[in-house]
Amino acid sequence: MFHKTQGVVLSATKYNDRFSIAQVFTSDFGRTAYLVPISKSKKRKINQALFFPLSVINMEVEHFPLRDIHRLKDVQRQFPLYSINLDVVKLSITFFLSEFLTRVLQETNENRVIFSFIRDSIITLEEKEKGLANFHLVFMFKLAQFLGIAPNLDNHISGSFFDLLNGVYSMSKPLHNHCLNLQQTAYLDLFKRINYHNMHLYKLSQSDRNTIIKYMLDYYRAHVYDFPEIKSLEVLRELH
Repeated sequence: MFHKTQGVVLSATKYNDRFSIAQVFTSDFGRTAYLVPISKSKKRKINQALFFPLSVINMEVEHFPLRDIHRLKDVQRQFPLYSINLDVVKLSITFFLSEFLTRVLQETNENRVIFSFIRDSIITLEEKEKGLANFHLVFMFKLAQFLGIAPNLDNHISGSFFDLLNGVYSMSKPLHNHCLNLQQTAYLDLFKRINYHNMHLYKLSQSDRNTIIKYMLDYYRAHVYDFPEIKSLEVLRELH
Protein backbone atom coordinates (compact mmCIF):
# COMPACT_ATOMS: atom_id res chain seq x y z
CA MET A 1 0.00 0.00 0.00
CA PHE A 2 1.38 3.40 -0.99
CA HIS A 3 1.45 6.43 1.31
CA LYS A 4 2.59 10.04 0.88
CA THR A 5 4.79 11.34 3.69
CA GLN A 6 7.63 13.74 4.46
CA GLY A 7 11.06 12.78 5.72
CA VAL A 8 14.48 13.95 6.85
CA VAL A 9 17.38 11.86 5.57
CA LEU A 10 19.61 10.60 8.38
CA SER A 11 22.05 8.42 6.44
CA ALA A 12 22.50 6.29 3.33
CA THR A 13 24.69 3.19 3.17
CA LYS A 14 25.52 1.03 0.16
CA TYR A 15 23.76 -2.34 0.44
CA ASN A 16 24.98 -4.01 -2.78
CA ASP A 17 25.75 -3.03 -6.38
CA ARG A 18 22.09 -2.24 -7.06
CA PHE A 19 20.79 -0.63 -3.89
CA SER A 20 21.61 1.60 -0.95
CA ILE A 21 19.66 1.64 2.29
CA ALA A 22 18.59 5.07 3.53
CA GLN A 23 17.56 5.78 7.10
CA VAL A 24 14.85 8.45 7.02
CA PHE A 25 12.85 9.99 9.85
CA THR A 26 9.33 10.41 8.49
CA SER A 27 6.43 12.47 9.78
CA ASP A 28 4.08 9.47 9.60
CA PHE A 29 6.15 6.38 10.40
CA GLY A 30 9.08 7.68 12.44
CA ARG A 31 12.53 6.34 11.64
CA THR A 32 12.29 3.99 8.66
CA ALA A 33 14.71 2.21 6.31
CA TYR A 34 14.16 2.53 2.55
CA LEU A 35 15.71 0.74 -0.40
CA VAL A 36 17.27 3.28 -2.79
CA PRO A 37 18.16 2.07 -6.31
CA ILE A 38 21.69 2.87 -7.51
CA SER A 39 21.55 4.03 -11.12
CA LYS A 40 23.40 6.57 -13.26
CA SER A 41 20.75 6.48 -15.98
CA LYS A 42 19.14 9.79 -16.90
CA LYS A 43 15.81 7.94 -16.90
CA ARG A 44 16.15 6.84 -13.28
CA LYS A 45 13.01 7.50 -11.29
CA ILE A 46 14.72 8.17 -7.95
CA ASN A 47 17.87 10.27 -7.76
CA GLN A 48 20.33 8.96 -5.18
CA ALA A 49 21.65 12.50 -4.67
CA LEU A 50 18.40 13.36 -2.85
CA PHE A 51 19.60 11.27 0.10
CA PHE A 52 22.30 13.64 1.34
CA PRO A 53 22.28 13.91 5.18
CA LEU A 54 19.53 16.22 6.50
CA SER A 55 17.84 16.56 3.11
CA VAL A 56 14.11 17.18 3.59
CA ILE A 57 12.07 15.20 1.07
CA ASN A 58 8.52 14.44 0.00
CA MET A 59 8.04 10.73 -0.57
CA GLU A 60 5.51 8.29 -1.89
CA VAL A 61 6.35 4.98 -0.23
CA GLU A 62 5.18 1.40 -0.01
CA HIS A 63 4.81 0.80 3.72
CA PHE A 64 4.01 -2.43 5.55
CA PRO A 65 4.18 -2.26 9.39
CA LEU A 66 6.02 -5.57 9.85
CA ARG A 67 8.62 -5.01 7.12
CA ASP A 68 12.14 -3.89 8.09
CA ILE A 69 13.02 -2.22 4.78
CA HIS A 70 10.44 -0.38 2.67
CA ARG A 71 10.28 0.61 -0.98
CA LEU A 72 10.09 4.05 -2.58
CA LYS A 73 7.78 4.98 -5.43
CA ASP A 74 8.68 8.66 -5.78
CA VAL A 75 10.96 11.16 -4.01
CA GLN A 76 11.16 14.94 -4.40
CA ARG A 77 13.32 17.47 -2.53
CA GLN A 78 11.36 20.02 -0.48
CA PHE A 79 14.09 22.65 -0.74
CA PRO A 80 17.77 22.65 -1.78
CA LEU A 81 20.63 22.80 0.72
CA TYR A 82 22.70 25.37 -1.12
CA SER A 83 24.63 27.04 1.69
CA ILE A 84 24.93 23.85 3.75
CA ASN A 85 26.77 22.18 0.88
CA LEU A 86 29.17 25.12 0.47
CA ASP A 87 29.92 26.09 4.08
CA VAL A 88 32.47 24.02 6.03
CA VAL A 89 30.94 24.95 9.40
CA LYS A 90 27.43 24.04 8.25
CA LEU A 91 28.68 20.78 6.76
CA SER A 92 30.38 19.86 10.04
CA ILE A 93 27.16 20.54 11.94
CA THR A 94 25.14 18.58 9.36
CA PHE A 95 27.25 15.43 9.58
CA PHE A 96 27.28 15.57 13.37
CA LEU A 97 23.50 16.04 13.66
CA SER A 98 22.73 13.33 11.08
CA GLU A 99 24.82 10.83 13.06
CA PHE A 100 23.37 12.06 16.36
CA LEU A 101 19.79 11.71 15.09
CA THR A 102 20.52 8.26 13.68
CA ARG A 103 21.53 7.17 17.20
CA VAL A 104 18.89 8.99 19.22
CA LEU A 105 15.67 8.66 17.20
CA GLN A 106 13.98 5.45 18.24
CA GLU A 107 10.33 4.51 18.77
CA THR A 108 8.20 7.60 19.47
CA ASN A 109 4.56 8.68 19.32
CA GLU A 110 5.50 12.27 18.46
CA ASN A 111 6.68 11.75 14.89
CA ARG A 112 5.00 14.80 13.35
CA VAL A 113 6.08 17.19 16.11
CA ILE A 114 9.68 15.94 16.04
CA PHE A 115 9.77 16.04 12.24
CA SER A 116 8.54 19.66 12.22
CA PHE A 117 11.20 20.67 14.75
CA ILE A 118 13.99 19.00 12.75
CA ARG A 119 12.79 20.46 9.43
CA ASP A 120 12.49 23.98 10.87
CA SER A 121 15.97 23.62 12.39
CA ILE A 122 17.42 22.61 9.02
CA ILE A 123 15.79 25.64 7.40
CA THR A 124 17.38 27.84 10.07
CA LEU A 125 20.79 26.24 9.46
CA GLU A 126 20.42 26.76 5.71
CA GLU A 127 19.34 30.40 5.98
CA LYS A 128 21.56 31.76 8.78
CA GLU A 129 24.77 33.31 7.49
CA LYS A 130 26.75 33.58 10.74
CA GLY A 131 26.63 32.96 14.49
CA LEU A 132 26.25 29.18 14.14
CA ALA A 133 28.88 27.94 16.59
CA ASN A 134 26.20 27.11 19.19
CA PHE A 135 23.63 25.73 16.74
CA HIS A 136 24.16 22.07 17.60
CA LEU A 137 23.94 22.83 21.31
CA VAL A 138 20.54 24.50 20.87
CA PHE A 139 19.36 21.62 18.67
CA MET A 140 20.31 18.94 21.20
CA PHE A 141 18.91 20.94 24.12
CA LYS A 142 15.54 21.51 22.42
CA LEU A 143 15.24 18.00 20.95
CA ALA A 144 15.28 16.49 24.46
CA GLN A 145 11.97 18.27 25.12
CA PHE A 146 10.31 16.63 22.12
CA LEU A 147 11.69 13.22 23.07
CA GLY A 148 10.24 13.52 26.57
CA ILE A 149 13.62 13.36 28.32
CA ALA A 150 14.20 17.06 29.00
CA PRO A 151 15.83 17.80 32.37
CA ASN A 152 13.93 19.82 34.96
CA LEU A 153 15.76 23.16 35.08
CA ASP A 154 13.06 25.24 36.78
CA ASN A 155 14.18 24.95 40.40
CA HIS A 156 17.83 25.92 40.43
CA ILE A 157 19.17 26.80 43.89
CA SER A 158 22.59 28.39 44.36
CA GLY A 159 25.09 25.79 45.56
CA SER A 160 23.26 22.80 44.05
CA PHE A 161 24.59 20.05 41.77
CA PHE A 162 22.86 18.85 38.61
CA ASP A 163 22.24 15.09 38.55
CA LEU A 164 22.53 13.93 34.92
CA LEU A 165 21.03 10.50 35.59
CA ASN A 166 17.85 11.81 37.19
CA GLY A 167 17.69 15.14 35.34
CA VAL A 168 17.20 17.24 38.50
CA TYR A 169 19.09 19.58 40.84
CA SER A 170 20.45 18.15 44.09
CA MET A 171 21.71 20.05 47.15
CA SER A 172 24.14 17.22 47.89
CA LYS A 173 26.57 15.68 45.43
CA PRO A 174 25.15 12.41 44.03
CA LEU A 175 26.94 9.17 44.90
CA HIS A 176 27.51 8.45 41.20
CA ASN A 177 29.85 10.43 38.91
CA HIS A 178 27.21 11.52 36.40
CA CYS A 179 26.71 15.06 37.65
CA LEU A 180 27.82 18.62 36.99
CA ASN A 181 29.99 20.47 39.46
CA LEU A 182 28.81 23.69 41.14
CA GLN A 183 30.22 25.99 38.46
CA GLN A 184 28.80 23.93 35.57
CA THR A 185 25.42 23.70 37.30
CA ALA A 186 25.25 27.48 37.78
CA TYR A 187 26.03 27.97 34.09
CA LEU A 188 23.24 25.54 33.14
CA ASP A 189 20.64 27.91 34.62
CA LEU A 190 21.80 30.60 32.20
CA PHE A 191 22.11 28.23 29.25
CA LYS A 192 18.46 27.10 29.43
CA ARG A 193 17.45 30.44 27.87
CA ILE A 194 19.37 29.84 24.65
CA ASN A 195 17.54 29.49 21.32
CA TYR A 196 18.21 29.92 17.59
CA HIS A 197 17.44 33.66 17.78
CA ASN A 198 19.82 34.55 20.60
CA MET A 199 22.48 31.82 20.33
CA HIS A 200 24.96 34.24 18.73
CA LEU A 201 24.95 36.26 21.97
CA TYR A 202 26.41 33.36 23.95
CA LYS A 203 30.13 33.95 23.56
CA LEU A 204 31.44 30.54 24.58
CA SER A 205 35.08 29.57 24.34
CA GLN A 206 35.95 26.48 22.36
CA SER A 207 36.77 24.74 25.64
CA ASP A 208 33.40 25.68 27.21
CA ARG A 209 31.50 24.55 24.16
CA ASN A 210 33.29 21.20 24.11
CA THR A 211 32.56 20.70 27.80
CA ILE A 212 28.87 21.44 27.29
CA ILE A 213 28.50 19.05 24.39
CA LYS A 214 30.32 16.34 26.35
CA TYR A 215 27.81 16.61 29.18
CA MET A 216 24.89 16.83 26.77
CA LEU A 217 25.96 13.57 25.16
CA ASP A 218 26.44 12.04 28.62
CA TYR A 219 22.89 13.08 29.44
CA TYR A 220 21.50 11.52 26.26
CA ARG A 221 23.55 8.39 26.90
CA ALA A 222 21.97 8.10 30.34
CA HIS A 223 18.42 8.45 28.99
CA VAL A 224 18.49 6.80 25.55
CA TYR A 225 18.95 3.04 25.23
CA ASP A 226 22.06 1.84 23.39
CA PHE A 227 23.50 5.28 22.63
CA PRO A 228 27.09 4.84 21.34
CA GLU A 229 29.93 7.29 20.84
CA ILE A 230 29.45 9.87 18.08
CA LYS A 231 32.28 9.49 15.59
CA SER A 232 31.80 12.88 13.91
CA LEU A 233 32.14 14.75 17.22
CA GLU A 234 35.84 15.48 16.69
CA VAL A 235 35.09 17.73 13.73
CA LEU A 236 32.79 19.89 15.85
CA ARG A 237 35.43 20.28 18.55
CA GLU A 238 37.32 22.58 16.18
CA LEU A 239 34.46 25.09 15.79
CA HIS A 240 35.03 28.57 17.28
